Amino acid sequence: MARSYHLSALETTRALGVELEELEDWNCCGATAYFHVDELLAYTLCARNLAMAEQAQLNLVAPCSGCYKNMYFARARLHDDSDLAEHINSALAEDNLRFTGGTRVLHLIEVFVREVGLPEIKAKVTRPLKGLRVAPYYGCQILRPRKDYEDIERPRFFEDLLAATGAEPADFPLKLRCCGGALIITNRQAALSMVRNLLESALKAGAAVIATACPLCQVNLECYQKQVNREFNTGFSVPILYFTQLIGLALGIAPERLGVGSELVEVMPIIAGGAENEALLTGR
Repeated sequence: MARSYHLSALETTRALGVELEELEDWNCCGATAYFHVDELLAYTLCARNLAMAEQAQLNLVAPCSGCYKNMYFARARLHDDSDLAEHINSALAEDNLRFTGGTRVLHLIEVFVREVGLPEIKAKVTRPLKGLRVAPYYGCQILRPRKDYEDIERPRFFEDLLAATGAEPADFPLKLRCCGGALIITNRQAALSMVRNLLESALKAGAAVIATACPLCQVNLECYQKQVNREFNTGFSVPILYFTQLIGLALGIAPERLGVGSELVEVMPIIAGGAENEALLTGR
């Protein structure tokens, strides 16, 4: 389901001069559930990825907000707890790996906002997304690693990134609310209610599209719209795109190279709603 995120991440970072290298033999971060099942093994899973990145002398970049949160907190915990780090390093030694905390953990959106920089992105926009009103959906985890330079209650970096593409960021009141995550498996009605609230809030803000930075958020908001409509007698048909897809379109990258057109809720007519954006359909 996240293939379009993968494609658009590679295309946009390449266009902006950033080289991403996939870690060979990376493993699952444990997701949300595993830390409540076996905390020690969950930290070990994260530490293995961190140690591999460290061995390759690379920073670790996570496109998924859940992976980002787990890796970030694991690095911080192991940095502060030398006994735990040594215990985990004894396990990592089986793979000839060792964690020392020498690699940074970044969310993919941080690479665009802080590493590349908004002025650089804006300067490379060739087809600004004029007239496209987008709701920036941070989700509940991207800001959970509290960092000194971020306003975790009223963040603006997603809005600023969208504005750099020429789009109009919507004032989206529920932008930090949870999408329901894996609750869709254990309490479907509650999860569908959360999705409904998010979609309703975005539409009330005048958004034509919701932009997300997490594959699980994208799945919940897009894939379950029909079920939300059946459950609550609504008529939602809101396209959900990754922020990398919108950036790619603004940079003039052909839609198919960004995975645009593979979504369940069609977005092309909205993006190409104006004559000035007609070229976005073909990437001319």
